[in-house]
Amino acid sequence: MNASPNLAGLDKLKTRIQGLRAKTTDNGCTEGEALSAAAKVAELLDRYDLSLTDVEIRDAPCERRDYETHRNKRIPLDACIGAIADFCDCRVWREKNPAGQARYVFFGLRSDVEAAHYLTELIDIAVRSELGRYKTTAGYQRFRHKERHMANASFTLGMVASIAEKLTAMKARRDQANNGAGRDLVVLKASVVDAELDKLDLKLRTVRRATRRVSPEAYDAGGAAGASLAIPQSGNRDVS
Repeated sequence: MNASPNLAGLDKLKTRIQGLRAKTTDNGCTEGEALSAAAKVAELLDRYDLSLTDVEIRDAPCERRDYETHRNKRIPLDACIGAIADFCDCRVWREKNPAGQARYVFFGLRSDVEAAHYLTELIDIAVRSELGRYKTTAGYQRFRHKERHMANASFTLGMVASIAEKLTAMKARRDQANNGAGRDLVVLKASVVDAELDKLDLKLRTVRRATRRVSPEAYDAGGAAGASLAIPQSGNRDVS
């Protein structure tokens, strides 16, 4: 088996993702443009996966990719990180870095963890930007000063929950379309990733989120902001 074409394909995929990252995270594009780029990444991943044989997927190495939060405490992005990992067919956990700050660790095939890291960046940027806009609204100004911390957290929590629902729905449609090709790539990739994860012998545990007080008004505003971010569906466009 000659693996060179697939290595070249992976390099091309990573170059495209890096190009999208430069466009969406450095040049101040809108949130809609950022999440449109996320849909493009999903399309690129699907095309790359379909170009591989089952043997090549089983033999593909897995790796980790860290996303630093630069925070000591849990953040609203926690409510979306599982949906991001699922969307990109990888696993994710939360751990402390040497400085005691939280980070997310994506684990999976190289192309998938790269995409998951990029998508996390996009959503983080979108949430921060929309929160900035929300702070200029009359609804936000009605909160008393001591209530605004809760309003900020409620807005961002509502927004990431809405985005998580959208990613979950997108993922289901993508899987249905890809399975129409006669191969269950999701199951195949999951078996590879889980087998490699078992080799790490990590002591992972599920932590139930603590109940948080939220402002219904701010939460709903965040949900509306998340719902308004259009993520176009993958099509059969040329992505070369």
